[in-house]
Amino acid sequence: MKASHDGGVALIDGNRLVLSVEIEKLGNNPRYSRLRDLEQVCEILRDHGVDPADVDQFVVDGWWPEKGASTPSVSTTANGAPLTLPVAPYVDGVGALDPLERYAFTAHDFTANAPGYVSYHHASNHAVGSYCTSPFAARGEDSLALVWDGGISPRLYHVSAQARTVRPVAPLFPVTGNIFADFCMYFDPFRPDPAAEGDNETHHLSVAGKAMAYAALGACDRDAFPVFDRLFEELTSISTENADELGARVAAERDQLFPGRSNADIIATFQEYVGEMLLRRLTDLVKQRFMGQRLNLCLGGGCALNIKWNSVIRNSGLFRDVWIPPFPNDSGAAIGTAACELFRSGEPAALEWDVYSGPRVGPVGELPQGWTSRPCDERELALLLHTEGEPVVVIDGRAELGPRALGNRSILAPAVDPGMKKRLNEIKNRAGYRPVAPLCLTSRSAEIFDPGTPDRYMLFDHQMRPGWAERVPAIVHLDGSARLQTIDPSVDCAASRVLAAYEALSGVPVLCNTSANLNGSGFFPDVASVAAWGRTKYIWSAGVLYVNPRS
Repeated sequence: MKASHDGGVALIDGNRLVLSVEIEKLGNNPRYSRLRDLEQVCEILRDHGVDPADVDQFVVDGWWPEKGASTPSVSTTANGAPLTLPVAPYVDGVGALDPLERYAFTAHDFTANAPGYVSYHHASNHAVGSYCTSPFAARGEDSLALVWDGGISPRLYHVSAQARTVRPVAPLFPVTGNIFADFCMYFDPFRPDPAAEGDNETHHLSVAGKAMAYAALGACDRDAFPVFDRLFEELTSISTENADELGARVAAERDQLFPGRSNADIIATFQEYVGEMLLRRLTDLVKQRFMGQRLNLCLGGGCALNIKWNSVIRNSGLFRDVWIPPFPNDSGAAIGTAACELFRSGEPAALEWDVYSGPRVGPVGELPQGWTSRPCDERELALLLHTEGEPVVVIDGRAELGPRALGNRSILAPAVDPGMKKRLNEIKNRAGYRPVAPLCLTSRSAEIFDPGTPDRYMLFDHQMRPGWAERVPAIVHLDGSARLQTIDPSVDCAASRVLAAYEALSGVPVLCNTSANLNGSGFFPDVASVAAWGRTKYIWSAGVLYVNPRS
C-alpha cells in the first residue's frame, strides 16, 4: 500500500494482480488523496471480496521523514488516532545501498494473522513495478530501469531476470523530478495565488501535466539552450530547491535571458531542453557502462508521464525496446511495492495484470428527478454517437489503473466535430488549451498518426498525418500532435466495441476520449455521481443508457 499522496492498495496473489485501488477513485475523492486511515486497507479488501486474514504479508511504500520526524515515515492515522508509521527510505543509498533492501517494522498490525509489515525504497518500487509489468519480465529478459520521480534525480538501474537482482548504475544529473512543475510555477497561469485557499501540494502535483499541454501554445527556441546549459552548470548539488532556483532566476531575468519570449515559449523551450538533456546524459551513461549492448529500458516515476520526453528516448534508437506502465507515477506505487516483495519471493517475476483492475462501478444509486433509462448495447451506442454527435459518459466495469481514462471511465464523443474539443473542455471546466485524446483502432492508427505505433496507455507523442487533422479536428492538439490511445476490439472494454461499431458506421476509426470525473477529483465511481453532475445528456453503463431530461 501507499499511505501518502496518491494513496492506494494493491493485492497480488502468487504473481497475479488481483486489484489496485487508488483512493482518489473512491467516492469522488480529490485527486492525489492519501489513505484516510490504515483501517481503510482492510475495508478496501473486504469491499472487493477479500478476507484481510488471508493476506500473508503487508508491504508499505517507502517515503521521506514527514512532519519533523527524524527517520523515514508517513504521518497517518489508525483507528482514528494519529500515527507516525516508520517506512523504508525514499531512495537506496540512504541507510542501504541495495535497492531491494527489505525493511521490517512492528509499529502497526494490519491483521492478527500477519503482524507487522515490511517496506521497500520508494524509488525501487518504481523500478521494480515497471519491470514486473513489462513484456521483458514476461520473456525473462534483463532490462535497464530509469526512475525519475519528484524527490530524486534520474537514476538508472539494471534488473537481472535470472539473478533476481536490481543494481544501481548511476544518477544522470543533479536535478530532481519536480523540476518541470516547480519551474513552471514561476510563470502564469501556473503561478500559485498566495491569497487563494487550498492545498499547495495538490496544486504542485497538478502542474506538470497541464504545463506539458500549455507548452503547445508556445514555440521552442533552441538558440536559448546555451542559456539553460549555463544555468544548469551553476548547480552544485542535488537538491529539490534547484528547480526553484532556476525558475526564480529565469523569471527575474527573463528580459535579458529570453527577450520577447512569452511564458508559453519559455515553458516549451525548457520542456524540450530537459528532454534533450535527459537523452544526452542517458546516452553517455549507457555507452560508458554497456558498450556494444542494445538493452531494454523501463521507465518509472512521475516524469515518465511526459510524452515528449518518452518519445525522445524511444525515437533515439538507443534501446531495443522501451516500456512504460500506465501507472508510472505514484498511482502505481502500491503495485510497485508489492512487486518488490514478489521479485524477492521466488514466484515468477512477471506480474500477470490487466489495466482494468481498479474499483468496480458502484450500484447505480438514486438518480435526480426526471432521468430515464433504457437498454442500449454497444452498437446502439455507436449509432447514437454517429447520428446525434452528443458526448456520452461511459462508466463500465472496473476502473483503469493510473491517471488516464482508457475507456471504462471516459467521456466519448465524435472527433469529426470541429467544436467538440472546446465543448468537452467547457463541460469539464478545463482551460481551452487542454487537449482531448483520440481513441483509435490499432489496426488503423499508423494510417492516421505518425508514427501511429501501438500506444495503449497514452504515453508517447504522435503527429497527425496529412489530411486527417481536417477529418478529426477535435483530437488535434495546438502543435499538431495527439496523445493517442490505441485499442483493439478484442480488448475486454466496452469502449473498444463501441469504437469498432462506430468505424463500421462512419468509416472513421477515431473517437474523442477524455476522463469522466469531477474537476479536481478521481474518476466517477457510479452512475448517480455522473447524473448529479449532470453536464452531459447521456450516461452509458452495463448495457443501459441513462438520459438527462435537462439536456
